[in-house]
Amino acid sequence: QVQLVESGGGLVQAGGSLRLSCAASGRTFSRYTMGWFRQAPGKAREFVAGINWNGISTYYADSVKGRFTISRDNAKNTVYLQMNSLKPEDTAVYYCAVNRVGALTTRLSDFGSWGQGTQVTVSS
Repeated sequence: QVQLVESGGGLVQAGGSLRLSCAASGRTFSRYTMGWFRQAPGKAREFVAGINWNGISTYYADSVKGRFTISRDNAKNTVYLQMNSLKPEDTAVYYCAVNRVGALTTRLSDFGSWGQGTQVTVSS
């Protein structure tokens, strides 16, 4: 069982940057495709970005493509989300999760072992 802890959120002005981290416990972290999701107040949790087990394949929601970059360091059991050119509509709680089906999917139900989330607030 992998346990996840997100960090790095905060308050930033529009156009600014933040780097989120997701630290994983457990020796099997490097086997898993990982994902970042976000949930804004009153809205459903939505997929943001995913990365396969070795970091070679990444995929993104259209809303963040070209602005966000997902990466991982298996030696540190950590996955990252670099967020640039932030917009007020990026404001949300950001979560990382393990993809349990082993494919590059975006469905919420394919992910598990959710962390507690980290708040990102972008002011205009």
